[in-house]
Amino acid sequence: MKIHLEDTGGRYLIRAYGPGHVTVNQTVCTRSLIISPERLIADWAPQTLHELVAQHVADLMALSPEVVLLGTGRTLRFPGPEVMEALARAGIGHEFMDTGAACRTYNILTGEGRRVVAGLLIEPEGDQTS
Repeated sequence: MKIHLEDTGGRYLIRAYGPGHVTVNQTVCTRSLIISPERLIADWAPQTLHELVAQHVADLMALSPEVVLLGTGRTLRFPGPEVMEALARAGIGHEFMDTGAACRTYNILTGEGRRVVAGLLIEPEGDQTS
């Protein structure tokens, strides 16, 4: 889905997403990523929900978020207990959703001036197993 945004104002915004990719400003990302209004980490280590561990939550928390979004791929799935506990210990609001919904929600919250950080798992095109 293409999201039309005219001017990013120096912020990182999601312009489009689809199977196997997310476009941030002018950068097409084909691997999992972390995005905040001020920073893009275009190659986040976990590529599947099964690879996501508590240390990856620390990567998100390092950006001092007010709220964390976790895009879990094509469908909404929940991470394992270690990840859930790490998020709960951080005491920061968090939501799990499919990656497309996380992209849309990220842009809305960024537009409201919120300190949002999104960890987006991008499943390779054709990969339905992760």
